[in-house]
Amino acid sequence: MSDIIYTKVDEAPELASASFLPIIQKFAAAAGVSIGTKDISLAGRILSQFPEFLKEDQRQSDDLAELGRLVKTAEANVIKLPNISASVPQLVAAVKELQSQGFALPDYPETPSTDAEKAVRAKYDGLKGSAVNPVLREGNSDRRAAKAVKSFAQNNPHRMGEWTADSKTRVASMSGDDFRSNEVSATLAKEATAKIVLETANGETVLKDGISYPAGTVVDATFMSAKALGAFLSDEIEKTKAEGTLFSLHMKATMMKVSDPIIFGHAVKAFLAPVFEKHGAAMAELGVNPNSGMGDLLARVDGNAAIMADIDACMASRPPMYMVDSDKGITNLHVPSDVIIDASMPALIRAGGKGWGPDGKEADTNCVIPDDSYAPVYDESIKFFKENGKLNPATAGTVQNIGLMAQKAEEYGSHPTTFEIKEAGTVKMILDDGTVLHSHAVEAGDIWRSASARKAPIEDWVNLAIDRQKAEGSRAIFWLDATRAHDAELIAYVKPILEAKGVADKFEIMAPREATRASLETITKGENTIAVSGNVLRDYLTDLFPILELATSAKMLSIVKLMNGGGLFETGAGGSAPKHVQQLMEENHLRWDSLGEFCALGESLTFLANAKGNEKARVLGEAVDAATQGILDNGKSPSRKVGEPDNRDSHYWFARYWADALAAQSSDADLAAHFAPIAKALAEGETKITAELAAAQGSASDLGGYFHGDAAKTAAVMRPSATLNAIID
Repeated sequence: MSDIIYTKVDEAPELASASFLPIIQKFAAAAGVSIGTKDISLAGRILSQFPEFLKEDQRQSDDLAELGRLVKTAEANVIKLPNISASVPQLVAAVKELQSQGFALPDYPETPSTDAEKAVRAKYDGLKGSAVNPVLREGNSDRRAAKAVKSFAQNNPHRMGEWTADSKTRVASMSGDDFRSNEVSATLAKEATAKIVLETANGETVLKDGISYPAGTVVDATFMSAKALGAFLSDEIEKTKAEGTLFSLHMKATMMKVSDPIIFGHAVKAFLAPVFEKHGAAMAELGVNPNSGMGDLLARVDGNAAIMADIDACMASRPPMYMVDSDKGITNLHVPSDVIIDASMPALIRAGGKGWGPDGKEADTNCVIPDDSYAPVYDESIKFFKENGKLNPATAGTVQNIGLMAQKAEEYGSHPTTFEIKEAGTVKMILDDGTVLHSHAVEAGDIWRSASARKAPIEDWVNLAIDRQKAEGSRAIFWLDATRAHDAELIAYVKPILEAKGVADKFEIMAPREATRASLETITKGENTIAVSGNVLRDYLTDLFPILELATSAKMLSIVKLMNGGGLFETGAGGSAPKHVQQLMEENHLRWDSLGEFCALGESLTFLANAKGNEKARVLGEAVDAATQGILDNGKSPSRKVGEPDNRDSHYWFARYWADALAAQSSDADLAAHFAPIAKALAEGETKITAELAAAQGSASDLGGYFHGDAAKTAAVMRPSATLNAIID
């Protein structure tokens, strides 16, 4: 096994790897450090699941499963780049691309009927949504802005949209019968096995059996009423029209791969309600599934003049919709994975509450977030900025995060225990001793789910928070709501640990709404705070605050301290990656910023030095920090516009600053001697290298595929400087 595993992923981060990974491997080899790769891309994961359909030379190992075993060991040292959390349309598109490349994969069965089709569907469904993160995250999260990154953001503040007190932008959430209001929770006194059953007038159906929980596990259950959801959505569509704002829906249909696509589908049906009432049967025959979005719907009904005319009439009568791409007519409801709440809401807040409308202009927006569990975070943020005006990045403090996410903690691990109820009745969660742990009366169409958080990760999370607060000495808040069933169970864990460690006075416990305001007040004063939060809030907050503070969450230092002693180093968010790929394919310009990769690399090398006693790796890591500072101080990050320096240029400069730092250091004479000629060659080649990189831009580029590119073609695009390649290779 290599000393460090660098993951192969998708889209812009993977394109950047084609340029950056050869540099890493070249430099690391001088310290005796091997850098290997494992494929966790969507295409790679698809291929690994269907060896029986492929030729022998096309078969691929299940690298995700292998990494899943590795992260449970003390030897793990993994740099994890953002990968696609696939929606159904993305999964189908990836399968079609692979089929076109000669991989004889089975089609995705939309309505499986035979046992064989059901088996294929089950394999594909296992790849949807957040299939990667729960496997690799065998530890809790420590996310924060690296000091160099925060300093640069303060010295070079990004543009912020203006907030006004009369802004019509608001957040709309259900007032009842949602996941928040229907939640029940209990902590198991002993190890147990559970089953989930649906009891109806026609008998009992086992929804899930054999669910094992160790003692001390917090087990939740809840449901969202389909009837209440439909009424809420219809009401908000009408309110939006009356208010003269844009209608927008903000979901997490990638991570919450069972529940949120269903909720998304309800929104599509509500927005096109007259069309579904009139043409529902005809559209069903055409294979329309509203959960797949309006884009898929429009493609399926294209050519049916009557349906298309009624869609046009319906859209004309509705409020204007928040757009993903106004120029191309791609709406908020086109594709479930296009508008991801943790990226979309912070961007809208940073823009002064403005979203893009179908006319290509910015407008105030009704931000519809059906479930009220975490919507108050965004609602309170909007209220705060209406009252106080925009945040000033030049003077703002920072919000760090300690997140509970180990071992599929909380809602993000709930996919196998989430169900769309087919028939009215009672859902019960029954333990092996006959105890009915949870029970809900439900109706057909309701969405029921159970989630859990285990004792060991919870205790590890609290102790990690204690360590971080001690290191920082700043305000620290547990974002837990004592009036919410699940949070009350967590508080019962948190308080005794804090008291036993003698640090109860160092921490506050607040509900998310109150914690949001307290944190915004703190950073507005230029002070720092630590948000100690559950899994979903970890995801949301580590985009919200970085996007406000730094303009992006891709530059965050993201360390997962694995519970068995290893290290997982994540490199930031990939939410804008599809747009970056589109620009590269059209203009051969990649604006992806690899700063997250730089930060993760430095931490990974330092971790390796501590774990293996490799002092050369420590020198390498310290030089990475110097190179990262050089990128920021000298303005060598990628530009957004074609013809200007892009991701490939930033990698040249990183290599140059890295080599300079290694040649100049005095801790290791051998490394200094090794890198002196490399630093000299990179400096002397500047004019030629930058010219070769610039010459590559401007025309369309061929990657050989979107989900499964051709390695040689991708290398040709991402490594266009023969001079630089000669030095590195």
